[in-house]
Amino acid sequence: MISISQVRNGVIDELNSFNQLFESVLSHDDFLLNEVLKLIASRKGKQMRPLLTLLSAKQFGEVNQHTLLSAVSLELIHTASLIHDDVVDESDERRGLLSVHKAYSNKVAVLSGDYLMGLALKNVALTGSIELMDLFSVTSQHLAQGELLQLDVSSKNLSFEYYFDVIKNKTAVLFSACSKAGAMSVSCSPEIQEQLGRVGEYIGICFQIRDDIFDYNPNSKIGKPTGNDMKEGKLTLPALYALKQVGSKDYADIARLIQQGDASQLDIEKLRVLTLEQGGIEYAYSVIKDYADKAHQLIDSFPQSPVQASLHDYVEFVCDRVD
Repeated sequence: MISISQVRNGVIDELNSFNQLFESVLSHDDFLLNEVLKLIASRKGKQMRPLLTLLSAKQFGEVNQHTLLSAVSLELIHTASLIHDDVVDESDERRGLLSVHKAYSNKVAVLSGDYLMGLALKNVALTGSIELMDLFSVTSQHLAQGELLQLDVSSKNLSFEYYFDVIKNKTAVLFSACSKAGAMSVSCSPEIQEQLGRVGEYIGICFQIRDDIFDYNPNSKIGKPTGNDMKEGKLTLPALYALKQVGSKDYADIARLIQQGDASQLDIEKLRVLTLEQGGIEYAYSVIKDYADKAHQLIDSFPQSPVQASLHDYVEFVCDRVD
């Protein structure tokens, strides 16, 4: 199994530079805001998105200030979206730690998220690149669109198409922006930018499906309770596959109740058991493999280098991660 340290090997110095810049922007004279920013800085996680930006840039050039500013801006956008999502989903924890809205309040969380979005715009503006600013603004729109699509009960259905519309907007678009921004920061051709953007998109899809599988694993350390997706009205790929396999009206009715937020705990348990019995987890893993293979094929077309190997390792890590 690939470790995160293996993935980082190709950009250790560059990742240190990113961390220095990221920490420097997360400070403020206002006491409350500074306390929130310190809380955010202490929860940097695995830094998957900035890592992808750095690897993408170094595969075709040298990581520069534009690369670092792009990586910082995208991580700020990601962090802001998580803070806002926790408010919307009423999630009290984020990876086993109190969410910002739970540690402070909804008002503080929403305003802090807004501040981070403004900070992201400020940093991307420092690149002076209209193309990067356009990429970041479109990415932010898609993130919000994905969340709204997931909340809109009238648009929900039991199709794979709906599921992939949601995850492409709420997750894959940010990974795609990370890899594409890395390419743009070292002046890659539009063709290479597009290829790296697709690599990021495929990685993001793998990442979200793997995240959805965690919801069925009682030993998961992902930081959300087992079965939480259904409690929040979300039907993910494993359950959708199971529903398609049985074609039962009774189970379809349960699925609708879940999406509407009206399902009982017994309803949720019935669909969870059905998902396991009908091979929903195995099917989700097969879809992950399909998208991972697409990402590997594109990476294989890039010049051979230690960074290219790290990009392959990155894909494998996303697919096999345990938290």
